[in-house]
Amino acid sequence: MQASFPAVVISGTGLYRPPHVITNAELVEAFNRYADLQNAEHAGAIAAGERAAMTHSSVEFIEKASGIKQRYVIEKDGVLDPTRMYPRFAPRPDDQISLMAEIAVDAARQALQVAGKTGADIDAVLCSSANMQRAYPAMAVEIQQALGAGGYGFDMNVACSSATFALEQAFNAVRSGASKCVLVVNPEITSAHLEWRDRDCHFIFGDVCTALIVERADTATSADQWEILGTQLATQFSSNIRNNFGFMNRAEDRDPNARDLTFYQEGRKVFKEVVPMAAAHIEAHLAKLGLEPTQMRRFWLHQANQGMNQLVIKKLVGADAGSEVAPLILNEYANTASAGSIIAFHEHHGDLTAGETGVICSFGAGYSIGSVVVRKR
Repeated sequence: MQASFPAVVISGTGLYRPPHVITNAELVEAFNRYADLQNAEHAGAIAAGERAAMTHSSVEFIEKASGIKQRYVIEKDGVLDPTRMYPRFAPRPDDQISLMAEIAVDAARQALQVAGKTGADIDAVLCSSANMQRAYPAMAVEIQQALGAGGYGFDMNVACSSATFALEQAFNAVRSGASKCVLVVNPEITSAHLEWRDRDCHFIFGDVCTALIVERADTATSADQWEILGTQLATQFSSNIRNNFGFMNRAEDRDPNARDLTFYQEGRKVFKEVVPMAAAHIEAHLAKLGLEPTQMRRFWLHQANQGMNQLVIKKLVGADAGSEVAPLILNEYANTASAGSIIAFHEHHGDLTAGETGVICSFGAGYSIGSVVVRKR
């Protein structure tokens, strides 16, 4: 006899949006000033053919390559300082809440309010992010304490798929009875791990934090409930998106500013390889549930590249689809790593009616792909 599981819903979402905006024009101005400084400093080597001159960036290049027009950041001045080119954060003592926990708590409180819950109703906290502020104690446990939640918390990292992978863990914990009400938070301080001095990627990321409340349908009181019909995860190893920063770096006696200790990627390879993988993953997941891509009212996709999302949707529904089918938020937020698909869901689900279905899907380093099929109740 097959086991019977209770219905599980997403009953609330929250979004922390940083206070500062960096437009493409501002970013290009800072990058080009940096490039000019570098070219002047290394003029001799460039003239001797020992070093290539840095090429200027442009607003047109950024928007054609990605569809990104701006990004939100927690700290702006350090990023736009051509002698620095990364954010400037003040260290906090151990008895103060950490920056990552602070933005997670902000997003979590919004999600709790929507769900009609308090911190005390939460019995599991999953902090899933592409980069954690520290090794330990887990950010999730700090967030748990700040919210007055019970149960347990742990951190997890599957790069840009961290949110959907955490959603599956939350879904399984609730339907198995291990947890009653789970908070998933995705704090992404991407400005701290982006290489702002690399023309090929200096425009990609922005800071943000998303939050989701996952609970049994029979305990949910929110007016906005989304039943999780199924989840599916997949990974396949690739080094085409990578960041080698970690605790072992100092034991390797290497340059702490080495290029591979921040985000880097083989962008063209990623585009070519991930698009068919993501489309096939979604199609197979829907087939397992007896559904077709054309039956989906909306696809809330990972927000890395406008062209990538358009091609994934075209493979799924056989035609060019606009923002009605696959809403784009990266033009405003840029790539926010694991948070992108959740921002799209948070901002673009209010017009769906009871019974309509959609797919939340992420894809990124690993390679990793996670999909969550939901239905409006």
